[in-house]
Amino acid sequence: MRPEYDFASMKGGVRGKYAKQFRTGATLILLDPDLAKVFPTAAAVNGTLRAALSLATAVRLPRQTSGNAGHKTR
Repeated sequence: MRPEYDFASMKGGVRGKYAKQFRTGATLILLDPDLAKVFPTAAAVNGTLRAALSLATAVRLPRQTSGNAGHKTR
């Protein structure tokens, strides 16, 4: 760190404030600035991702069992 950084004189800083959260499996993701304006909180991002996941599983097409699925044979 640079010598001019004097963290001892800063007020309000807490060492390891988020350490426990990151040890429990949190994932840090950096949003692009345009997305950060639309989704300003973790709750907004998580809610939107859960809705997208729910929608994706609701409209999932049935699995095809063979290469000829969907074609009628006589």
